[in-house]
Amino acid sequence: MPIAWYFDFVSMFSWLQWPSIRALAAQREVSLRPMLFGALLKQMEQRGPAEIPRKREFSYRYAQWRAREAGIPLRFPPSHPFNPLPALRLCIAAGTTVDAVGAIFEWIWAHGRAADTAEALEPLAVSLGIVDVRAALGTPEVKAALQANFEQAMRQQVFGVPTLAIGDELFWGSDAHAFAMDFLVHPDLFAEGEMARLGALPVGISRF
Repeated sequence: MPIAWYFDFVSMFSWLQWPSIRALAAQREVSLRPMLFGALLKQMEQRGPAEIPRKREFSYRYAQWRAREAGIPLRFPPSHPFNPLPALRLCIAAGTTVDAVGAIFEWIWAHGRAADTAEALEPLAVSLGIVDVRAALGTPEVKAALQANFEQAMRQQVFGVPTLAIGDELFWGSDAHAFAMDFLVHPDLFAEGEMARLGALPVGISRF
């Protein structure tokens, strides 16, 4: 089954899942697909967790706690949420390789550095072999590739980040990684019993 990982550098939960994704990518082919979370929220007419004051506070503290429990360094950047477009475009300009994705994540979430402008990312871009970062981020090819990732996410009905897509199934959130790995080992997981019934469970009431 094809495996794709949809993520945005603005998401601290994407950072928390990254070590597991990196390990998975060392064993299987994983398509890394950076995408703009804000565009997804707009498409779905939803507010992000950081746009709801008490949910924002809880999410930050929960991420910090989970990082501490997992032994993953986590230092928030100077402000959050921030504009992730420069980081997303840098990722694509650098080839969306495992090393490039990891370097950008570490820049933002391990070291707590700004990533919301080309200038802020310039030292990192140089280390990734990109000398003229502003020109690299502005190329039509980079913009088109990022848009293509978003359109593919829409076709797969992705509803949040991070999402690990395995075949036609979506596993949302870093805390669903073990669930995804179980499905990868047991692809018939949803075919029988209560799991199968849940796929066609009737809607009892809808607000929309």
